[in-house]
Amino acid sequence: MSIIKDFKNFAMRGNVLDMAVGVIIGAAFGKIISSLVSDILMPILSLAMGKADLSNHFIVLSSQHVKTLAEAKQAGIPVIAYGTFIDTVTYFIIQTFAIFLIVRFAMKLKKTEPEAEPKRLCPYCKTEIADDATRCPHCTSQL
Repeated sequence: MSIIKDFKNFAMRGNVLDMAVGVIIGAAFGKIISSLVSDILMPILSLAMGKADLSNHFIVLSSQHVKTLAEAKQAGIPVIAYGTFIDTVTYFIIQTFAIFLIVRFAMKLKKTEPEAEPKRLCPYCKTEIADDATRCPHCTSQL
């Protein structure tokens, strides 16, 4: 019974729930970035390079001839899939930049929140006291 109770306490702690929400949002965000790269940016990059599909560019490392990367992989022919590598690097750069922008925006929001004014403390017991107090309610010292 103790294991179940310990597990419940662990699972219900705030940081575990926050982490779970972060993982779920991160997975969804990854799909959005993946679509942005593969459906919008890579076609533009491929067009700029004068090629229709960058992800299908590869160098065959054997004497056999294949027309597509899928055909080479199916036949077990060794290839350098530089187009796929460029896609992966582009995904990484865009995801990293997007995360940077989100963190930067969050930090700006955090900075714009007004800082709480420091509370008045009793010079003797360091308990928080009202600004207009003449005697500490905790240690009863004259202020």
